[in-house]
Amino acid sequence: MDSKALQAFFSPKTVAVIGASASSGKVGNAVVANMVASGFKGRLYPVNPKGGTILGLPAVRSVEELPGGIDLAIFAVPRDIVLPAFETLAERGLKSAIVISAGFREAGREGHVLERKLALLAHNHGIALLGPNSLGMMNASHGVNASFSASRPNAGAVAFCSQSGALCQAILDWAADEGFGFSKFISLGNKAVLNETSLLPHLGSDQSSKVIVGYMENIDGGEEFVRTAREVSRKKPVIMLKAGSTNAGAKAASSHTGAIAGSDDACAAAFRQSGIVRAPDLESLFLLAEAFATLPLPRGPNVAVLSNAGGPGILAADACERTSLHMARLSPETVQRLQGCLPPYASVYNPVDIIGDAGAERYRKSLEAVLDDPLTHAVLLLIAPTAMVEIEATATAIAQVAHRSPKPVLTCLLGRAHGSVGREILRQAGLPCYAFPEPALRSIEAMYAYSQWRQKPVPVYEPPRRELAQARTLVELAEKQGRVELADFEARALVSAYGVRVPLTHLARCGAEAIGFARSIGGPVALKAYSPQMSHRRDLGAVALNLEGDDAVRLAFSRLTAHLGRISPETPITGCLVQAMAPADSVEAVVSMRRDEQFGPLLMFGLGGIHTEILHDVSHHLTPLSRDEAFGMIRSIRSYLLLKGVGGHPAANLRALEDVLLALAAMAQDFPQVFEAELNPVLVNHEGALVAEARFTFRT
Repeated sequence: MDSKALQAFFSPKTVAVIGASASSGKVGNAVVANMVASGFKGRLYPVNPKGGTILGLPAVRSVEELPGGIDLAIFAVPRDIVLPAFETLAERGLKSAIVISAGFREAGREGHVLERKLALLAHNHGIALLGPNSLGMMNASHGVNASFSASRPNAGAVAFCSQSGALCQAILDWAADEGFGFSKFISLGNKAVLNETSLLPHLGSDQSSKVIVGYMENIDGGEEFVRTAREVSRKKPVIMLKAGSTNAGAKAASSHTGAIAGSDDACAAAFRQSGIVRAPDLESLFLLAEAFATLPLPRGPNVAVLSNAGGPGILAADACERTSLHMARLSPETVQRLQGCLPPYASVYNPVDIIGDAGAERYRKSLEAVLDDPLTHAVLLLIAPTAMVEIEATATAIAQVAHRSPKPVLTCLLGRAHGSVGREILRQAGLPCYAFPEPALRSIEAMYAYSQWRQKPVPVYEPPRRELAQARTLVELAEKQGRVELADFEARALVSAYGVRVPLTHLARCGAEAIGFARSIGGPVALKAYSPQMSHRRDLGAVALNLEGDDAVRLAFSRLTAHLGRISPETPITGCLVQAMAPADSVEAVVSMRRDEQFGPLLMFGLGGIHTEILHDVSHHLTPLSRDEAFGMIRSIRSYLLLKGVGGHPAANLRALEDVLLALAAMAQDFPQVFEAELNPVLVNHEGALVAEARFTFRT
């Protein structure tokens, strides 16, 4: 989106409200009233066929009477009036627009067609279009409230965008009561033109926004979104709540906006790879936003807990151990310093219990001591409302100490009735205040994870060496023949073209051929019943392993072909594949790819058998894939230690496994017509890895 159009959108000098009304309770009246109340300094033009004055402003009767080059037009008229009025203003140099009107894509086929025409018109004229079906937009720093919301939040440092207008209303109402402020507030509506991807770069450069927060139901252009979010997250935190993460939620999201919610595995991978902090729920979204907007990032995982009550301190320590954080081990110097300022019966080890009669000065000295400790990276400070607590003086002292430190201090005022004054003092000082320790620790954990992500080097993507011409020949031939799948010999040949080892394999059409091939291979072999129409042989009991000797091979051939004939009589049986067995110390892994509708190729890695199928111990990553990211995929599964070697077995060759992942990632990008791929099993030992079976499915 053109930066000049977005500048006109967020900081307009001329605003027209099409559908402005003099009647209280009408959307067009609320928009004009909000613009006036926000202190807008530019020129405001109400448009109403009756003319006259609206809230003291002279109204024009039609869009034809407006001057050319309007910065922002707000449409609050019936759906069928929007398009002709929009077209007129577009021809006269309109720069940006908000369509509040509903009845477009979310209402069915006719509305969908109208929305497409509206979007095309906006694209052709370079107009930044928000909506349709939008609550509107607010820009506190420019005095713009281009919405029909009844609530007007305070100015703040959080830029918020949401796909749900009703949720926007609820959040604005909550924010007004909590005193939570926003720098920008954007209701995306149907996202015909402006969406998260187009807004992120502008919000990332916006000096008044320290944090970007959003609620999403679907993501348009997922691959571009990931690239954009990765760049913006390097500058400032991006925190998102993604709805539709369950089957029920995805179905509801589709009916709500007419959008298709994508795979949650793909969404989780997208957020992780782009540095987005994912909020698990609405409450967490704003708790995280407040922490990120007001506190410095922790430089390490060590937390010190300071409390005036033993029980809450122990609970906080337990909660800390359930996260990726650690309870800080205080240095001897800090312990000695605490002993000097605390009563002899206080606990000077983390968690630090400063006793229930602690006053403001004891809190001050204790907090200074733990913050000065080089082994402490963040402090969680708990205040239980005992009769001796000097709430106002204590809150003031905590704020003064915290502001002098480069480390984050999160406070927890247990209870509510006696802590309201202290809570307000802390929040006014820019210190988040929680009711319980657990959400405070989750905020520290998210901040530390984000700080680690920012320190990671930018991934370097280098495609593996591959015989691309050979690979193209295999894929194009299958497509020309109208096949939807590439399996067995051809699939292994495609894998081999990307430099990945495959086992020596022959197709035997009778028992005698099977014996001959087994002799030529030498050593134990595997037999697999073969049909061009069959995959997942193990599920059908069509595999025999570790066969040695002519009799064993002959018997296995007869048994496998007869067995397949009984259980699947409609499947034509060509014979059996005779394949060299993998070394005895091999570990089975599974590597697959599925092309997500929103984010593109999604890779999956796990160990074979129950690890993947029952325990779902897998990792995911979107392409492209760097070598460091491939190693990260392998290392992130819970059963990773099995690859490091246990029970006397040598460690697996992890670099060879990385090569398999990199090869599949490159295939997915080279051949967009491949919808799914599965390399299973991938057999890996200390020497290397080989793909025993592979299957590629084309998009139909």
